[in-house]
Amino acid sequence: MEPARGDEASVRTEPALAVRTADVEAVSARAFFDAARPANERAASGERVAEPRVVWRTPESGYVAACGVTATCETNGPDRFASVRERAHELFTTLETGPGFDPDADFDPDPDLDADSGSSDIDTDADVPYAARPRLFGGFSFFSDAHESPWQAVPDARFVLPAVQLVSTAEGTWLTVTGDRSTINSRLSDWRDRLASASEPGAGKSPAISHVERTTSRAAWYDQVETALSRIDGGSLRKVVLAQSLSATLDESIEVPEALSRLAGSYPECFVFSVPVDGGSRDFFGATPERLVSVRGREVETGALAGSVERGETDAVDARLARQLTESEKNDHEHALVANAVREQLAPLSRSVSVGDRTVRKLATVQHLFTPIEADLAGNEHVLSLVEALHPTPAVGGLPPDAAAETIREIETFDRGWYAAPVGWFDAAGDGTFAVAIRSAVAESETATLFAGNGIVAGSDPAEEWKEVQLKYRPVLDALGL
Repeated sequence: MEPARGDEASVRTEPALAVRTADVEAVSARAFFDAARPANERAASGERVAEPRVVWRTPESGYVAACGVTATCETNGPDRFASVRERAHELFTTLETGPGFDPDADFDPDPDLDADSGSSDIDTDADVPYAARPRLFGGFSFFSDAHESPWQAVPDARFVLPAVQLVSTAEGTWLTVTGDRSTINSRLSDWRDRLASASEPGAGKSPAISHVERTTSRAAWYDQVETALSRIDGGSLRKVVLAQSLSATLDESIEVPEALSRLAGSYPECFVFSVPVDGGSRDFFGATPERLVSVRGREVETGALAGSVERGETDAVDARLARQLTESEKNDHEHALVANAVREQLAPLSRSVSVGDRTVRKLATVQHLFTPIEADLAGNEHVLSLVEALHPTPAVGGLPPDAAAETIREIETFDRGWYAAPVGWFDAAGDGTFAVAIRSAVAESETATLFAGNGIVAGSDPAEEWKEVQLKYRPVLDALGL
């Protein structure tokens, strides 16, 4: 049943929640999920099903793999960012965690809590590293609308507190479990045993595609781009991002962890993610090169990513294409619009904003213009305040924002859902990281619905824009084995 629309929000949780953390030996995300399978098999006897799954891998700080749900925060409506923040605050205050949610203090898992028997062998650290703090993972919709397939019955925002969270960084690996305080220690012990005996699963057979259906034909795309260009020429628009979707039916169920492993191997410079959009039947996943914002304390990191060209088959061709990208008046204009807009959106919240040098970011199939942007906040701000201020950036929406949104609603032939919207995590201190969910897809059983788009500005050519969009499908298609 689809959630009611409007500004309502809900939190589903358990009573008397507690958190426990311990350091463990490093294992891969796929091995972690393989270790979770016995929990699924024992669900009938009362143990929590180890679904849905979360994966969050960043270029600079390792990965998080998580499964199961201790609490869920869902909301609908245009106030979805503030509603999630409020509901999350209520949730975090119920966790028996000690002073760890003070951003200036260490997280204390309170290992001396008189919980349950069978826990005398648990050697939890009194001071748990910042990376191991419990977090909420999830995402938001691009627009606050009632959603159509493949987004039917998906809320405008959904975040989960995982039952089991594994964090692996260069500094170490930590296991964090949340749940009923009466069984929390035994569950931590059980999971430590599972991971100690975990082994790397073998590579699965690559599925084959049996059917592909596009939401937008080439002719329709040309018409859409021409419509956008006419509005740009008329002065009502400066830029708009138009997107497409592609539905691929495979000959067997999609193994999202395996696809994510391939994405991480091919795109180490990207944010590789998977978050549940419902109770576990659908995974929203991808490999996005675009950080929306990271907040730790008062330090903010973001950037502008706009303007693209394909990779070359040789180093010489690749270098020539990169020069074309940097010398292109059209791409320079598009990139400047995004960089200036991000800086202006940060300015009201910041003591200072620093814009770095523009570079070319090279991915496996495409090259982008990229400008790093950092800020020092004027006061304490929750990461969701920054997310709301920045979404949608001109890199995925357009300028002016309202005119771009109106154009997208009028001429796109599919429901964006969570595509090109914020996806990521935050903790009780208000720190967190969100990426822009491009190069992404929704997987359900044997079907994957992929999304890709391009920025349209004065000088855009419909044929070239079509070609670039097809390039942006490649990361997910390749990861699926198609």
